[in-house]
Amino acid sequence: MNLVAYFQARQAALLQDLRALVEFESPTLDAVRTSALAEWLRPRFAAAGATVQLVPGENGASLLAEFGTDAAAESSPMMWLGHLDTVWPVGTLSRMPFRCENECAFGPGIFDMKSSIVLMWEALAAVCALQLPVRRPVRILLTCDEETGSASSRALVEREARRCDRVYVFEPPLPGGAAKTQRKGIANYDLLVHGVEAHAGLEPENGASAVLELARQIEQLHALNDYAAGLTVNVGVISGGSGRNVVAGQARAEIDVRFWTMAQATRVMAQIERLGATVPGTRLALTGGLDRPPLERTPQSAGLYEQTRQLAADLGFVLAEGAAGGGSDGNFTSALGIPTLDGLGVAGAGAHATHEHILIADLPRRAALLVRLLTG
Repeated sequence: MNLVAYFQARQAALLQDLRALVEFESPTLDAVRTSALAEWLRPRFAAAGATVQLVPGENGASLLAEFGTDAAAESSPMMWLGHLDTVWPVGTLSRMPFRCENECAFGPGIFDMKSSIVLMWEALAAVCALQLPVRRPVRILLTCDEETGSASSRALVEREARRCDRVYVFEPPLPGGAAKTQRKGIANYDLLVHGVEAHAGLEPENGASAVLELARQIEQLHALNDYAAGLTVNVGVISGGSGRNVVAGQARAEIDVRFWTMAQATRVMAQIERLGATVPGTRLALTGGLDRPPLERTPQSAGLYEQTRQLAADLGFVLAEGAAGGGSDGNFTSALGIPTLDGLGVAGAGAHATHEHILIADLPRRAALLVRLLTG
C-alpha cells in the first residue's frame, strides 16, 4: 500500500479539516476555548476509532484518546503528545486568515501545532479504512496549556507517559523538517532587591540603592554565560526606583536560564541561588527555579530516532535530527527516562510569528509516517 499516495489523494480533505481547526481559535490560558476545542475534537477522534475522554484542568480540558488497545494488547503503548493551545489571542484570524499560497498553508497556530492534530485523527481513520493491522497501540494526549509551561497539565503528561514505553512529540520540526533529539531545559527566576529610600539631593548617604545592587547582580548573572557550552543566563526584564530624585528602595529582574544537561542546570542554578548582596543596606529575595528539565539525547532516544528515520526512509523522505533551544512537554517525559522523540510535526516555519505556515506537500508524508508508527 502506497500510504503517501493515499494521503495525497486526500489532500483537499486534509486542508479542509485543517482550516476548520485553525479557525477554531484556542488561546493559551483561555480555559473556555481550549475546553471547547477538546470537545469539538472528541467526535472526530471517536469517528476515527479511538476511545476518547476529556480531562479537566485549571487552564482547560485536555484530550486523551486510546487507539488499538485490543488489536495490539501484547505491545506496550506509545504516546503521541501535542497541545490544543496557541499563542495567538482571539481575533488574530482577522489579520492572519487561513489561506493557501505558493504551496504553503498559512494561519495562526497552523505550524505550532494544529496541523499535527489533524494528521493524528487522519492516521487513525486511515488504519481503520484500509484495515491495516495495529502492531502497537497509542495513547494520544493533547494538553491545554503547553505554551505557558504546562502548569495545569504537567502531572497529566507525566502520569500518562509512565504508561507508555516511548513518546513521540508532534511539535514543529527544525528547519528542513528535522526531528529534535535534544532540547534545552529552562529555569526561571525573579530577583527582587530591597534597598533603603532616601532623598537623592538632601541625604543620599542615608539610602541604599536597590538599582545599584541590581546592576551589580546583572553583571554577575551575565558572567555565568557559557555560549560555547550552550549555557545561557539572560536578564530580560528589569524595573526599579520611584523617582529620579529618590535613592531606589526596590528593583526587580526577570531571569531566563537555559542548558543542555541537568549537570549544567544543577551547577548554574546553585551559582544563582548563592548570589548575595554587595551594597550595604540592601538584601536580595530570589524566587523561582527549574521550569523544564532538558530533553537529553540518550542511547534510548537515539535508537527511537533511528527506528523512525528508517520508517521515513521507507516512505521516501529523509528525517534528519537536530537540537532546539526551546522546551516542550517532551522535556518532562524524557526526564522520566522514557525514550522521547520530538519535532515530528509538519515542516514549515514561523512559529509564534505572523508568517506562520506549513508546507502542504509535507502533509501526506507526515500522515503516512504516523500510520507506519502504528503498523510498522
